[in-house]
Amino acid sequence: MSRSRLPSELQAARDQWSWRGASRPAFADVPGPGQVSVWDYPRPPVIVPDAREVVIRWGAIEVARTRQAVCVLETSHPPSFYLPWADVAHQLLRQEPEAGSFCEWKGPAQYWTLVDGRRQLPRVAWRYTQPMAGAEALADRVAFYATHLDCQVDGRPVRPQAGGFYGGWITAELVGPFKGEPGSGGW
Repeated sequence: MSRSRLPSELQAARDQWSWRGASRPAFADVPGPGQVSVWDYPRPPVIVPDAREVVIRWGAIEVARTRQAVCVLETSHPPSFYLPWADVAHQLLRQEPEAGSFCEWKGPAQYWTLVDGRRQLPRVAWRYTQPMAGAEALADRVAFYATHLDCQVDGRPVRPQAGGFYGGWITAELVGPFKGEPGSGGW
């Protein structure tokens, strides 16, 4: 969908962002050797393959394992890891038909709850089954919030992005500050 053909409310949502990865703001942490600043990521976001091993566990249960993740890289955000649906124990997932959100870059998201007998972890995952143009690589993938799960990238634990809404995974090589932290509402 070209810029001129976007609905006005969608174009307004895209235009609101001041930081687009072209320059790093003065308040951003300076990356050291082997580090990456999330302020160098672009907006609109890009989707890139990540061949590192991603493992997600819910207690003793392995929910997912893959070396075929893709990451969404967006200014000020740690990457969100999207795993192939085929590499996820999707029998543990139940779609939440009344829950959803909309991203101005990726489109409508559906939310999923992990279920193991009586135990549940509500709205811990999301999918874009009909992503917008530019985000088609997400169509047969699912992402997980790292909160309440043991998520690892190449055997190293990740920290969840702050804020409750954002689903980025903070790995050791990243520097911020990160969207979702206190005071980040205007980024």
